[in-house]
Formats: sequence, structure tokens, C-alpha cells
Amino acid sequence: MLTVRKSEVANQHPIHENVKSAIINCSVTKMTGLSRNAKFIRERVRSHNSYFEDSIPLIASENVISPLQREMLNSDFNGRYAEGWVGHRYYQGNRYVDEVESRGMELARKLFGCSFADLRPISGTVANMAVLFALTSPGDVISTPALADGAHISTAKFGAVGMRGVSTINYPFDTEKMNLDIDGTRRIILEKKPKVALFGMSLFLFPAPLRELRDAFEEAGTTVWYDGAHVLGLIAGGKFQDPLREGAHIISASTHKTFPGPNHGMILSNPRDEEMEKALKRGVFPGVTSSHHLHEMAALCIALDEMQKFGRKYASQIVKNSKALAQSLYDRGFSVLAADYGFTESHTLAVNVQRLGGGSSCAESLESVNIVVNKNMLPGDESSVHPSGLRLGTQEITHLGMKENEMDEIASFFERLLVRRERPSDVRKDVVSFKKQFRKLKYCYGEGYPAYKYEKFMS
Repeated sequence: MLTVRKSEVANQHPIHENVKSAIINCSVTKMTGLSRNAKFIRERVRSHNSYFEDSIPLIASENVISPLQREMLNSDFNGRYAEGWVGHRYYQGNRYVDEVESRGMELARKLFGCSFADLRPISGTVANMAVLFALTSPGDVISTPALADGAHISTAKFGAVGMRGVSTINYPFDTEKMNLDIDGTRRIILEKKPKVALFGMSLFLFPAPLRELRDAFEEAGTTVWYDGAHVLGLIAGGKFQDPLREGAHIISASTHKTFPGPNHGMILSNPRDEEMEKALKRGVFPGVTSSHHLHEMAALCIALDEMQKFGRKYASQIVKNSKALAQSLYDRGFSVLAADYGFTESHTLAVNVQRLGGGSSCAESLESVNIVVNKNMLPGDESSVHPSGLRLGTQEITHLGMKENEMDEIASFFERLLVRRERPSDVRKDVVSFKKQFRKLKYCYGEGYPAYKYEKFMS
């Protein structure tokens, strides 16, 4: 056993006192029993991991992260602060933070082919708020998709757009094609000349018609903003569309949907001028963030590098799986939207289940057999509480290694439960058995790592 004399400790550099204190505290932590509340919280979180390990996750806005990203989340970056821009912080101690963030911005610029990347927004909605602060003032008019047609809640009057004091004009929507009506959208842009034209959806099946509208944007002198939260990973992987080459000036996004990173945000741009770049920076800080969750930023940097290496194969398989799942459901009699147009070009598909009880009832039934989806408004719906649809996404199951054959198996579970009305316990048993084959990560550093492993730091 190592023995340290008091006099020896006193003569050491202060950092050694900190090490000694950490060792003592660690021993106390091991010896101290957890409270009832701590045990409850820990057990519930572990139960959550176990539930998803045994489930088929089809929420279109979720994903799992790589083990190397988990390392970043558990690092000392977690408790640190870094206000301001790289190299111009308001706090000391950011040498390594700046080096990591600078490398991450370089990776983002290369991956998305842009001259400006800001990794500081802490979520997709915060990124949206930053863009609103940068580009608009209260009383301005912007154009957006309608909430009922699949737009994100932040574009609503009661969301970030409304809270900024900005008025909106909605684009007309083609419910058969599940995309914007191009001619009607062009008329709105030319007649109303909105300060900003916003594109992007939460129910995002097909690329926004940016190329077709580019001449209208230029004639109206409008700034084009693309909310790429749902499809960022597809864009990174060369699928879906390339907004910054098709007419968009700015992309805002979250980084945990088809882009399999941490729960964070990002802004990408080819700014028209220096003033736009400065406005975007100010919109983020001091506009809507202080410190920017440095552990998540570091994990995002890893995700950017992983997408450089694995993104094209991953994005391609996501789209293949979406189309296969849509076709399999359609062949079983489900009303999958946009059947005449290939169902989808993204990770998402939309299913009208009104005749089967509606979106709320079907989502709850599926959850009882460990299939996790969300109810979703479809065009024509008036209630977000009791909508007619389900929204399904394939990005997480693809991250677990599933391919087209597995999509047919998943569709069979839907049919057994919602159409044939088999006993939920029987369906759930088969779902759990099926999922045992797909619990490990693909398309990342550390392939084969258990996707839902609970990492214990204490006994």
C-alpha cells in the first residue's frame, strides 16, 4: 500500500492536492448508499434502455450514437463554458475546446460544401431561432409551408416564428404529390416578395423544389432558408437534395435524426456577404445561446467525421429501407401516401390509418408491442391530438444494420396487430425475438458496439 506523508503532500504542486481530494471523494461515493430517488431515476433510465433494446424504433426524429460520441459526452467538456467564437472567448481554459471546435467547423464545411459552419446551436429549434434573429425583425413577412402540410412547429404563430413577431404566408400544397405546389409557390414569392422564404418539413418525403423556384427567389430578392433537420444526414450522404447548390443561402438543422449525432444543432451557409455571416454569428451568440454544450459539440465533431467515412452508404440504405417498408405496407393494404410517386425519397413515410382507428389509437397499440412510432397530422387533418396518420422513419433501424428484407418483416407486424387483430402479447413476443438480431451499431467507428448499452460508472 502506498503511504503519503502529510509533509510530502504539503510540498507538492496544488494540482496534487486536487488529485488527492478526487481520490478521497471517489472512495466516499463508493461507500455512500444511493438515495431512494437516485435509485428510482437510475432504474427508470436503465429500463428505458432495455425497452428500446427490445423495440423497433421508427420515430423519424430519433437515432442512436456511436461509442466514440459517447466518450465525448462523458468528457470534462460537459461542465465547461465557452462563450463567443473560436479564438475569441470570454472565458479562459478553452484552448482544447477551440482546437476541437475549429476542426469540427472544418469538417462541416468540407462535408456540406459551404464556407460557413456554426456548431454552437444546442438544438434544431435553437438554430431556427438564431436564423430568425439574424435575418428578420418583428413585423417582417416570411413564407413557409403550412403546419397541417408537415411543417415544423417552430414555423407556427405559437412557435419560434410567431414569438419573433414575424408574420407568415403559407405555400399551397399538392396533397397527391406530398410536396409544394410549384406554380402556386412561385406566385406567392413573386407577388408577396417575402423577406425570407423558408423550406423544410417535419413530414419531409420529397425534396423541396428549390431549383424550380430559383428564378423567383432571385427576382423577388428573397433570402432562402432551408430547415434540414430531418434530412441533414441524407444531404451529407449525397441523397435527397443539395440545398446550397439549388438556391438556399442557409441551412439550419438538428444533428440527431438522419444525421446520427448528439442532440444538438448546426447552421451552414454560403453567406451572400460579410454582413450576413456576422448576423448569423450574432444570432447564435449572444442571440439565443450562452455556452453551447461543449460535450455535445465534441460529439458532433466525431459525427461529422463519421459521416465523411460512412455517410454515403448509410444514407443510401436509409432511403432503400424507407421505400421497401412503404411498399411492403402498401402491399398489405395500408394506405401509404404518395404511392404513385414512389412513396418517399427520404427516411420518412406517411400512412393514413383513419379506418384502423386513427393515428393516436394505432400509435398506442404499436407501442404496446414494442414498435415505436408517432401519430402525425396529414393534409386535411384539423386535430394534432387525434390525427389520421402515422409517421415512420427508418434511420435508426438502418443504423442497426437492417436492410430491405427486414422491412417486410416489420410490415408483417403492423398487419398482424392493426389489421388481423392478433393478440398483442403474441406480436410483442415475435417483435422482441426479431430485434435480438439487431442491437449493434453499423456505419460508425466502433461498429458492433451495443446500441442501447447502459454505461455504469458506479456499482
